[in-house]
Amino acid sequence: MTQNIEKLPIKTTPEIDFDLRAAGYFGASLAQKYANGEPFPHIVIDDFLPKDLIASICSHFPDEAVDEEMLYERGYKGQNKRQINPNQCDPFLRQVFNVFNSAPMLNFLEELTGIEGLIPDPYFAGGGLHETKSGGFLGVHSDFRLNKKLNIERRLNVIIYLNRDWLLEYGGNLELWDAGMRQCIKKIHPIYNRGVIFNTDKDSNHGHPTPLSTPPDISRRSLALYYYTALKGSLDPTQRNKTHYKPRPSDRISLKYYWTKLFKKKP
Repeated sequence: MTQNIEKLPIKTTPEIDFDLRAAGYFGASLAQKYANGEPFPHIVIDDFLPKDLIASICSHFPDEAVDEEMLYERGYKGQNKRQINPNQCDPFLRQVFNVFNSAPMLNFLEELTGIEGLIPDPYFAGGGLHETKSGGFLGVHSDFRLNKKLNIERRLNVIIYLNRDWLLEYGGNLELWDAGMRQCIKKIHPIYNRGVIFNTDKDSNHGHPTPLSTPPDISRRSLALYYYTALKGSLDPTQRNKTHYKPRPSDRISLKYYWTKLFKKKP
């Protein structure tokens, strides 16, 4: 039986409930569009979460520093960026992230992407809540391929944007680049309740490399989730466990790029 589903089938009243079968239907309905994404399989889904859920996530976003959050001041490798682990957040946000790690979410993603046996990361290595402030940016990169703690292979990224009334002049577009880093194929405006899902491999080059032009009181916020599969056979020594940052054509002739890349302090 086919259902007409336009967003993730999550209900928030009287408590959060995520329908397993409906989630699979939703993913299957978008599978062809996902597979045809360029420059690598991906999809952009607007109004991704129910209105009350996305509003509650935004209202619980921690404005003040939390324990063990990461701050990035590394130039092209991340500037004016804050990363918050959900396990350090309040009970509501912990519950929300547990839902995103649940069987219905995995069913949705497996039907969408055709990748079977997806595994969530309960420790949220590199994931969680992200915030970049005015002047901040994140260079184009392909993500780390191995989760060393769990010994699993990274396969998918899910990003949900939390930016109300985001103006085009603020910048912050997510850029998708071709495998050879010759040109940007697609720019995705990081607007409120927009979900972006894409394959993670050695050539899934992405980032938001242009410094934000926001007022000081406005930041670029998102929710980031990563999903994995079990390693097949022995560990491939060519697989990276670190993010690989890649210069754009304009960066290859920029002294500023090489200066910030070499001399910015590591977190």
